Amino acid sequence: TAQDLPPSEEGSHLHKRSQPRVLQPDLQQESSDLKDECKEFVNKISQYQKIVEGLIEVKDEMTKEVETEKMKAIGARNLLKTVAKKREAQQQQLQTLIAEKKLQHERYRIEYEALRKVEPEQNEFIDQFVLQK
Repeated sequence: TAQDLPPSEEGSHLHKRSQPRVLQPDLQQESSDLKDECKEFVNKISQYQKIVEGLIEVKDEMTKEVETEKMKAIGARNLLKTVAKKREAQQQQLQTLIAEKKLQHERYRIEYEALRKVEPEQNEFIDQFVLQK
């Protein structure tokens, strides 16, 4: 308490510049030191906040880039699926065409064989017809 302190340490004091001061000199120094530490702390927090904001900005940019690349990949995958489906359809059409051509070839082969069998008979008929005249 103020009663326990020697007269030089209690009550108000004069600052070096003769300005009145309520705190004792040692408390005044601690208060000034604390004030400086608080300013330094606020500055560090401000710097930290700027760093964090920068990191968030970088993260947001990277997120946008990832999303863009993701969309490109999805588009490419869909394009590949479409190309694969077109190839499948084209392959199916070609298989159908091959089957039709095989059937046509078989019909032509059968017709050819039938004509080969008929040819000698027709040649003989022609020969007889020519000889009769």
